[in-house]
Amino acid sequence: MDILTQIRYRAGLDELQTIVFPESQDLRILKAAAFLTESKMCRVLLIGEEGEIGKMAAKESLNLPGGILYRSIGDDPKKQDYAERYYNRRRHRGMTAEVAGLTLEDPLIYAASLVAGGEADGCVAGACHTSADVLRAAMQVIGLKQGSEIVSSTFMMYMTSEKPFTYADCAVVPYPTPPQLATIAMDSARTHFALTDDPPKVAMLSFSTKGSALHERSRLVLEALEIVKKADPDLEIDGELQFDAAYMPEVAARKAPESAVAGKANVFIFPNLDAGNIAYKITERLAGATATGPIVQGLARPMNDLSRGCSWEDVVNMACVTALMSR
Repeated sequence: MDILTQIRYRAGLDELQTIVFPESQDLRILKAAAFLTESKMCRVLLIGEEGEIGKMAAKESLNLPGGILYRSIGDDPKKQDYAERYYNRRRHRGMTAEVAGLTLEDPLIYAASLVAGGEADGCVAGACHTSADVLRAAMQVIGLKQGSEIVSSTFMMYMTSEKPFTYADCAVVPYPTPPQLATIAMDSARTHFALTDDPPKVAMLSFSTKGSALHERSRLVLEALEIVKKADPDLEIDGELQFDAAYMPEVAARKAPESAVAGKANVFIFPNLDAGNIAYKITERLAGATATGPIVQGLARPMNDLSRGCSWEDVVNMACVTALMSR
């Protein structure tokens, strides 16, 4: 059973999580909603009028099953409560109560409000919105989880001959500071375990292994490592490591023989967005890996981003990822 099949299976175990989709005008979302509901992987909540959504689906010869939940923004008696909460979160930035009420008409903001208010366990969006729009709504409405320094992202990388790996950060933070890099490492370890059920072994990557090249960029990685070790002493993590030393046991035996992580890593933390983004795309294109992400982490409750070029199957996978992250 490959990792995506495992994630879909595990999402349907125990009590189903409620995942809200604000982009119910998109056929890919509706196909995914039908599949998720029929397969009992999560409870689907669509933003919009049930009748209008049903007509749209019927035009595309899609029958939406019973069991899908619907929420119309204009008819929600709690809308004013959400607007007040949003105003209180943003008034220090000049937000007025009037503008907050108008902003709640935005399905992204409204869906994030449902998650923040506990009426949904997570949100999946981005089929029709930019990543910046999705992240902005998540940050403004849901906010950071306690103890988190920053919102970041992971990609789950899967090749049929290998166990899945986690790459971070590949999509959000361009040049993290040591505390931010430490937070990315700890959040990525938690995300990896939530999705794979495999204990994380975290490699803090650099162009240097154990002092082989002294430079301010490798020292930044070491600073982040020390922060992690103090904050989470039980986490298996090591650095600074070159990728070959982190991944290949034979190289690890030569370059980092005393490391408990070298040669065994399954979570790879890149020192900046240049390295992370390039690496995941090389792994995807040259090694034929399946890249699932970006998976957003660091939020108080999960809200994940889709590519605007996603397929309906991608929506299903991200919904199941979000369901696991919300438990």
